[in-house]
Parts: sequence; C-alpha cells; structure tokens
Amino acid sequence: MRVVFVHGACVRDGSWWWHRAAAALQERGINSIAPAFPSCGEGDRPAGPQGPGLPEDVAALRAVLNEGTEPTAIVAHSYGGIVAAEAAVGAETVRHLVLVSSYLPEPGESLSTFAADAPPPFLDFDPDGGTFGVRPELFAETFVQDCPPDIARRAGDLLVRQTLAVTHQPVRAAAWHDLPTTYMVCTEDRGTPVAAQRAFSRRADEVVEVKAGHHPFLSQPQTVADIIGGLL
Repeated sequence: MRVVFVHGACVRDGSWWWHRAAAALQERGINSIAPAFPSCGEGDRPAGPQGPGLPEDVAALRAVLNEGTEPTAIVAHSYGGIVAAEAAVGAETVRHLVLVSSYLPEPGESLSTFAADAPPPFLDFDPDGGTFGVRPELFAETFVQDCPPDIARRAGDLLVRQTLAVTHQPVRAAAWHDLPTTYMVCTEDRGTPVAAQRAFSRRADEVVEVKAGHHPFLSQPQTVADIIGGLL
C-alpha cells in the first residue's frame, strides 16, 4: 500500500508539507509520494493568466496514480480535494480517499462553489496578474498556529502565487462517489471554519475529528499517520 499526498493551494513542495506524517507512515512500512502542481508554478510554466490551471494539476496527479499497480490511498488537503475528485476517477489502484479540511465537489462544481460571500482576509487576489496567494503576514496565525516554530517558519518560505483560474475551473467527475471516503475535520482550523468543514464532510462515508489547525500532518503527524494506517 502507498499513500499519495495532494497538497493545498498557494504552496510548493508537497513532499515537505507531508514529510512529518510520511516519516511516521514509513515506520509502519507504508510508502508515500507527493506530486507537484503545475498551477503553483511547479513545472515549466509560471502561474498567471496563461498559466497552467486545474486540468494540468489533474493530469499531474493522474500520472502518479497510474504509475505501478500498488494499492493506493489518496490524502488530499484543502484545494487538493478538488484535484483528487477528478484525477482519481478510473484510477484502478486507488482504494481510499482521505480529505483533510477539504472539499468533495460534484461534477460542475469548483473551488469558488464553496467560497464565502466575501473573500477571506488572509488571501490576496490579483485579477490583472491572474494569480492569488496567501498574505504572508497572516499566514502563521491563520494556518500553522499550532505547529512547532521551526516548522511554521519553513512553511512560510514555501508560499507561492497560484493561477487564479483554478478557483473557477469546475471538476468534470467525482471519484468520491465510488470510493470509500474519510473526511478529517480540523477543529482548530482558522483558515477553513469548522462549521464549513462539517458541512463539506456530509458527503463522506466516515468523519474523523482532530483537534488541530489547518495542517495536522505538520502539527500532529503521528495522529494523522494513525488515522491513515487504520484505514489501510
């Protein structure tokens, strides 16, 4: 069994965001991988008005899912759930979806479908430049307030601007209809309100609550590894 971790919006280097939980899973003999997202500039084209968007992210994840024959669990964080919903359709190796403070979109829905009426203060949108990102001065207190200081500092170094189009591009399929799905509610999350998470989680088969902020795989990696290990 392997785990494919799908990182959230406006960051790069999914392997780093996942490394603490990956180490805990490796102790159980469970390997993991974290593919890069073109829309976050993790490819040969920069984010922007003509930059890569959701289709390119879906293709990048699908390529990893189609490698080999090892049974796979997807752990999708935040925006990653949008990507995983479409990319996992038809991927014969995938056995389980785990959504962490994330989304379970229906076909035709997009990230903006789940957005609040007013843009959150911690995000910066640049329609002319075709990108959006997290405001650095609000990042630590919003997203990593419960992480060790050195981890929180490094996380802030990995923020990027992402192609704005991904917020409106709809998914074309929803893998969670056909796969066992677990939703991890992060009750101390200041980025995605817990009430919103619980509403999103109603589409999942199973719901687990963790007393953690937006990145439990950084703040409580052993807890996350235990939850995932119990599903495999």
